[in-house]
Amino acid sequence: MAHAILIVDDDIAIKESVEEFLALMTYDVKSAENAFQAVNMLKTFQPDIVLTDIMMQGMDGLELTRLIREQYAIDVMVMTGYSAEYSYEEAINAGASDFIFKPFRFEELDLRIKRMLREAAFKKERDKLLEEMKQLAITDGLTNLFNSRQFFHQIKQEVERFQRYSRNLSLLILDLDFFKKYNDTWGHLEGDKVLMRIGMIISSCLRRMDSAYRYGGEEFAVLLPETELREACLVGNRIRENVQKAVFTPENGVQTSVTVSLGAAQIVQGEDFTSFIKRADKALYLSKENGRNRLTVAP
Repeated sequence: MAHAILIVDDDIAIKESVEEFLALMTYDVKSAENAFQAVNMLKTFQPDIVLTDIMMQGMDGLELTRLIREQYAIDVMVMTGYSAEYSYEEAINAGASDFIFKPFRFEELDLRIKRMLREAAFKKERDKLLEEMKQLAITDGLTNLFNSRQFFHQIKQEVERFQRYSRNLSLLILDLDFFKKYNDTWGHLEGDKVLMRIGMIISSCLRRMDSAYRYGGEEFAVLLPETELREACLVGNRIRENVQKAVFTPENGVQTSVTVSLGAAQIVQGEDFTSFIKRADKALYLSKENGRNRLTVAP
């Protein structure tokens, strides 16, 4: 797919000659006679590079560059024949990626454009890699839920939000019942399959605003912002019922199921995140103590 370039220059002869050359070099080229026309075109045309003159009536090229970098994050190359009036530093400070003096050779322009495109591609790949690394740092590799590190980061933020705005916040903590026995009977690989499936079930029961975490080995947590305790219990029991319905086949001819116990809590005024977690944990303990496969509300 051809790279797209927008040329902005009120010198018609230069604009047309540059446009003709870049079209011959197989770029997808459009042009504007002033900055205002260019801004209007950018609403429907997304170029890889904007090539703009500096000296133009109305909005000059440096103002246009600032606007493009702020609103569209498109690379800009500025061109000028007034080297004494505008410096390279001014163009770069305005957000330009490159600066070229008129008159220029078309071959030089093409080389500069290609360099800018290479740098943009490198930046895109680097940003993608950084985002992937960030996801790896906060995600549990087995269940694809967030990990415990992200849980503590997020619950602190949610508690701070509650303290500022008094928005409802609830927490579920889940634990697989008799999971050690399952691992001892069928092996850790089969146990991992159960954990993966539990992660999928939890995710399927949540709303867009909720977030789920692998809190410990076979323990999970769910944060429910803007949610009262009654609603949190509905979500928790839906998870519990769906887990109980799931069928596992640890070996040929054998079908089995698992259950989870849950504790639910809603944050109260003056409570910090450690107390909030401890109350949900206490409710989970009571579920275990009172027969498992149930949800208990924190006092």
